[in-house]
Amino acid sequence: MKLNVRPVMKLHSFRLIASLLVSALSVWMVSVSHAQSPKPVAKPIPVILDSDIGDDIDDTWALGFLLRCPELNLKLVVGDYGRAQYRARLFAKFLQTVGRTDVPIGVGLDIEPVGEGQQSEWVKGYELKSYPGKVHPDGVQTLIDTIMQSKEPITLIAVGPLPNIAEALKREPRIAEKARFVGMHGSVYRGYGGSKTIHAEWNVKADAKSCQAAFTAPWEMVITPLDTCGLVTLDGERYRRVRDAKSPLATAIVENYRAWSLKGKQAKEVAEQRSSVLFDTVAVYLAFSQDLCKMESVGLRVTDDGFTRVDPQAKKVAAAIDWKNLDAYRDLLVERITREGR
Repeated sequence: MKLNVRPVMKLHSFRLIASLLVSALSVWMVSVSHAQSPKPVAKPIPVILDSDIGDDIDDTWALGFLLRCPELNLKLVVGDYGRAQYRARLFAKFLQTVGRTDVPIGVGLDIEPVGEGQQSEWVKGYELKSYPGKVHPDGVQTLIDTIMQSKEPITLIAVGPLPNIAEALKREPRIAEKARFVGMHGSVYRGYGGSKTIHAEWNVKADAKSCQAAFTAPWEMVITPLDTCGLVTLDGERYRRVRDAKSPLATAIVENYRAWSLKGKQAKEVAEQRSSVLFDTVAVYLAFSQDLCKMESVGLRVTDDGFTRVDPQAKKVAAAIDWKNLDAYRDLLVERITREGR
């Protein structure tokens, strides 16, 4: 009796080839995933967020992004550039809404400007004393103590004008020896909207003297100037994913964006279609990765009128001057903000 083995052999060969193709595809997908996602870290980086939250809406996006970054361990938030109680209340309600009352809040310097801002409707009726976590009336001193008492270096993420930071350096200059500064400041080669005109960027111009103190302190400095952060927006499917997400964090961001839009220049209809420019989120990213940005070590001098001028004699700053992959950053931002859980 003669056996016909050809079909069996063909079937075996087909299965072998299919198995090899599946294995190769799996390896490729893992490599792509690793290329687009930040490398995991063994231990989260301790960070402090110093922010003028409640003026531009991007600070709220940055806070939400930070809370969804496992690479970072948020030790303290401090409101900067006046409006001290308003900013502290915004921090408190947001943190309580998303279940992060373990994060202490520092009340910033009580200076100009005063009153409230465009997100006041979202915190209407919320009292700071109702926050279950710790609230420190002297946020500057708490910032100093957090840095000086830490067993490992703190990364200070600063995304606003810097009167708190200048005062902290004045009270205790040694914080610059124990902390790394990551900021959203300046305009190096490009200005707002990707313009080839260098601009006096707001966070610098609003208090140039304080920015000068920060930019000459002896800490390691990393910044996202307008060259990179000024290009970050979300629209289309990316924005819809955030707008329609059901997580408390994404919902709180969108509610704040809508409240901000009603009192600002941004039309309410626009807030349903796309984000504003999300400048400050890039500073949060640079606190744990630089993979998606083109970095340059450049001497920067802060002028009295708020420009960050290239000066070879000035302190060197690591500046994100361009994107390697802006879309990958947008995807990362959306994925983190829409993620469920802590």
